[in-house]
Amino acid sequence: MARRVMPRGGEEIGDVYALRSLRPAPELAARLALVIGPAEELFWRGFVQSRAGYVTSTLLYGGAHVVTENFTLLGAAPIAGAYWGLLRAVGLPLGALVVSHVAWDIWIFLIAPTQEVAD
Repeated sequence: MARRVMPRGGEEIGDVYALRSLRPAPELAARLALVIGPAEELFWRGFVQSRAGYVTSTLLYGGAHVVTENFTLLGAAPIAGAYWGLLRAVGLPLGALVVSHVAWDIWIFLIAPTQEVAD
């Protein structure tokens, strides 16, 4: 959908997948599973959302992606953040969100990317 809606959607999605070439896949998986996914959930849903609320934390999570200058990511991040934030708001334990986030990151980035990527 982003490729159709965003003027540079395909290119910007490709920019994200190009990051796969920076390190070996097992190392990327370990970083996603042990650092990135847990840190995002602990910070955004565990810390920020518990203090600022669902809507504010979702907007801040999306806004944090401004530095990427990737407008497709800037559109996708708040959607994902809204999903995990809503799960937290209805009482899902933080540990379950960490598992969900890690599974999503590894799936979409390494196992089943939304486009063909050169390894």
